Amino acid sequence: MLTDRFAEYLGVFADVARESSFSGAARRRGITPSSVARQIDALESHLDTALFLRSTRMLTLTESGEALLVRARRVLDELDDAQQEIASMKGEVQGVLRIACFPTFGRRYVIPVVARLAVQHPALRVELDLTERLADPVSERLDAVIRIGSLADSTLIATRIARQTRLLCASPAYLERRSVTGCTPDQLREHCLIDKLHGNDLLGWADLLGQPIGAGQAVFRCDDFEAMFLAVSAGMGIALLPDWVVGPAIKEGKLVHLSPESCALPCMRTDIHLLRALAQPAVKLRTFIDALKTYIGAPEFWAVSSDTPEHRAS
Repeated sequence: MLTDRFAEYLGVFADVARESSFSGAARRRGITPSSVARQIDALESHLDTALFLRSTRMLTLTESGEALLVRARRVLDELDDAQQEIASMKGEVQGVLRIACFPTFGRRYVIPVVARLAVQHPALRVELDLTERLADPVSERLDAVIRIGSLADSTLIATRIARQTRLLCASPAYLERRSVTGCTPDQLREHCLIDKLHGNDLLGWADLLGQPIGAGQAVFRCDDFEAMFLAVSAGMGIALLPDWVVGPAIKEGKLVHLSPESCALPCMRTDIHLLRALAQPAVKLRTFIDALKTYIGAPEFWAVSSDTPEHRAS
């Protein structure tokens, strides 16, 4: 009977609702779309109601499906909490750890940490959502999300992971072509600048220039931090990027730190937080938090100190 596998089918249903497709849920679970479809059909038959409106282009929840999704998330969270509580009693780190964060931060800092944890705890599984959007731990059933910058008021619980400082930098090759004689707003506007493609001044150029970069001022625009790092490293222009992106390259002499006085302003600094929904994090999340903070260090290993070689515009 389906009753014996009801929780399993609820999990499949929640994944289909999250992905808005059978194929997306199938990829998430490592099974075939036809298997997902059969389980949803069985669940709908058991409940004697349609849970999704199907068309060739779209899959949406019915009213019954929306009601079930609210309850399903609670049931699945309770089951996961129960498993984690039992695991913690035995001192085990196991289960699926679901994290969302910026792509570059995830590649550089989260993946090295979870790779070490996977060796130490073979029963641990990781799902890492690399995304620019503001993922929601509650609706997406994530253990935590990593966010950078000011936090909006919410019921989420924040743990400070590290501090971010935005640094003005350029490559030695760019500085050989274009002498930087000063970093005043007028002087910076005469240079090739690197900016994000979308969003309202998300890099914070207005803090240095007095206004956001105009469409014709940026020589390179992109939403990916890694791509912007590659652009400034290739000598395309001057960048204003977080130290967790460019700090190691500056310390190695591959990039030059410009105007450290400007970047020491309070507005250039903000915190990096890990946000979760549950007051008491599961043992797998506590282990991850501790490992991530240890890996980053205090002060952060990417931090650029005052004695780092730099170009001082005069």
